[in-house]
Amino acid sequence: MSVPLKSAPALSATQSLASLAKADGVRFLLATFTTLTGKPCAKLVPVEAADALEGEGVGFAGYAAGAMGQQPRDPDVVAIPDLSSYVPLTFVRPGLGMVHCDPYVEGRPYAFAPRVILRTLAEKAAAQGTGLVSGAEVEYFLVQRGADGTLTTADRLDDAAQPCYDARGLTRMYEHLTAVSDAMVQLGWGPYASDHEDGNGQFEQNFHHADALTTADRVVTLRYIVQVLAEQRGMTATFMPKPFTDRTGSGLHLHLSLWDGERALFPAGDGEQDAYGMGFSAQAYGFTAGLLAHAPALHALIAPTVNSYKRTGATTTASGATWAPRTASWGGNDRTHFLRVPDTHRVELRGGDGSASSYLAAAGALAAGLDGIARALEPGEPGVTNGGPRLPRTLLDAVHALEGDDVVRGVLDLVDASAGVSDYYAELKREEFYSWHNTVSPWEIDRYLTAV
Repeated sequence: MSVPLKSAPALSATQSLASLAKADGVRFLLATFTTLTGKPCAKLVPVEAADALEGEGVGFAGYAAGAMGQQPRDPDVVAIPDLSSYVPLTFVRPGLGMVHCDPYVEGRPYAFAPRVILRTLAEKAAAQGTGLVSGAEVEYFLVQRGADGTLTTADRLDDAAQPCYDARGLTRMYEHLTAVSDAMVQLGWGPYASDHEDGNGQFEQNFHHADALTTADRVVTLRYIVQVLAEQRGMTATFMPKPFTDRTGSGLHLHLSLWDGERALFPAGDGEQDAYGMGFSAQAYGFTAGLLAHAPALHALIAPTVNSYKRTGATTTASGATWAPRTASWGGNDRTHFLRVPDTHRVELRGGDGSASSYLAAAGALAAGLDGIARALEPGEPGVTNGGPRLPRTLLDAVHALEGDDVVRGVLDLVDASAGVSDYYAELKREEFYSWHNTVSPWEIDRYLTAV
C-alpha cells in the first residue's frame, strides 16, 4: 500500500452518464443505493432516460425500500447518481450497467443514507488535509439451500479439515472465481488474488485499495456481482457472518491508512521517534489508539447483526481457529488481534464481518481514528491481548456501547435529519438506526444475506 489509488478516471466536462453508458454498449442502468441494513436498492433506467436520471435523479418510496427512516406518508427518497461510480456490468447481463447514488429528500442529502454519511465525513476530513484510503477483504460462502432451508457446501468434495488455500478447491470453483476476477479486471479495480478461506465452501477475492468512498462502492458492487454470478451457476453466495456453527465465519477486514494528497501520513518521518517499534508516525499511533478506544461502539457498525456475535463468540472451529478477535488488542503481523499492522503504511481492522455496511464501517473507523489523533491517544503496548477493552459479547452490548460513545454515535448525526423524516421518526431516529436488528430474527437475516 505504497501509493493511494485514484477514486476513478477523471471525467471531462463533456462526459455525461448517457455518453459513458453508450460508449460501453450499456442499454439499462441500475441506479443504486443501500439501506441502513446494506440492502442494495435500484431502479432499472433505460439509457434514453439517463440525462433525466443525471439531472433530476429517480424517486423511491423510502418506507418500501426498508430501513430508511421513513413511514409511508413521507416524501420520496430521490437517488442522485455519482458519475464517478458508474460501471458497466455487461458480464452480468448484456447491456447492463450500474451507478451508485446519493439519496436526497426534499432537495437535501438524506441523513439515513449510509453513502451520504461516509461522503459527508470524508469531505470534512479532506478539508483538514486528511484522506482515508482503504482496502477491503470480502469473504463469503458458496452454498446450496435444501428444500427444508438447510445450507450445504456447494462443492460436495470440499470437506477437508483444513481447506484453506487448497488448490483443488480453487480448481473446482474455477469458473465462478475467474468470472468474478475477470469482472474486476474489466472494471479496473486491480484484482490480485482469489483464495479458498478457512471454512469449507468459503472464499475471498481481493482488489486494490482506493479512497474510502470508492472502496465502499466497490464492496457493494462486488457483493452484487458475486451473488448474481453464483446464482447463474446454481449456487448461493452468502456473506452471513456465521452460517455454519462449526466453521470459521466471514469477515469484512478493512485495511486503513491516512494520506494528505499523495503524501502518506502513516510511516514515521526521518528522525521521528518511534514509540512502539512499528515504524508508525505519531498520527498513525493516534489513529490506532482511537480505533482501540472506540472498538466496543464501533462494533455496532462493523458487526451489526445477532449472527455477528456467533462469529466473534465462537471458541473453536473445525480448522482450530476462529480468526475473530474478542478483545480490542493490536500488534504486528498477527491475525489474532483486533488491529493488525502488516507494514508501516496501514492498519488492518479485523473486527468487521460480512453483514456490515461498507459505508458505515468506513465512516465509523474514520471518526474513531481521527478522534484518537485529535486527543493524542496512545495505543498501549502491542501484543497485549488482555490490555484493551473486551469487545461486545452480544448485539445488545454493542448497541449500549454505541449509545454511550459520542464520537461513533456522532457519525450518524453528521447529516441534517429533518429533511423528509416524519416527526415520529425524527424523535426515534436512533432506534431506527441502532435497533433495527433487534426486531429481525436470525432466520430473516439469513434470508436477506443469502437471497437479496
